[in-house]
Amino acid sequence: MTDPKTLIDAATIARRIDALAEELSRSLPSEFVMVCILNGVFMFAADLVRALARRAIHPTMEFINLKSYGDGTESSGQVRVLGTLPEQLNGRAVLLVDDILDTGRTLHFARALVTGLGANPVRICVFLDKPSRRAVAMTADHVGFQIEDRFVVGYGLDHAKRWRGLPDLATID
Repeated sequence: MTDPKTLIDAATIARRIDALAEELSRSLPSEFVMVCILNGVFMFAADLVRALARRAIHPTMEFINLKSYGDGTESSGQVRVLGTLPEQLNGRAVLLVDDILDTGRTLHFARALVTGLGANPVRICVFLDKPSRRAVAMTADHVGFQIEDRFVVGYGLDHAKRWRGLPDLATID
């Protein structure tokens, strides 16, 4: 495997997250729960919640751990819940935050899960959207970047638990 090649640099990511926070500040109710899908979303979620705080928006935060990838570069097609589910979502507005909208299976599963826990309304924000990979009809309400079908690492995203700490989004072969 070759070294990662920068696709989107850290400064561009920071500017887009600031713009996303502005969009969210205009489209969400003042009280909402930000439900983040671990693990790849952790950097995006942290930067996004800080950008919201700069706008005096302080959502409640919850985390769910869903897995559809092993150590490979292709989804298994099966979504599993690892750990516990968020509590007290009944009747609350939820913003689901994920790293990549790829096949759509994980977000479809997550939306059904939080809706089943009583969340209403449910909006979706993703760092990356790969529409060419869609296997399930799914769209995000807020998208950081739309990219082509390339395997990416960095900015929290990994390949076999490597490369998460890169400040940029990068591709690997």
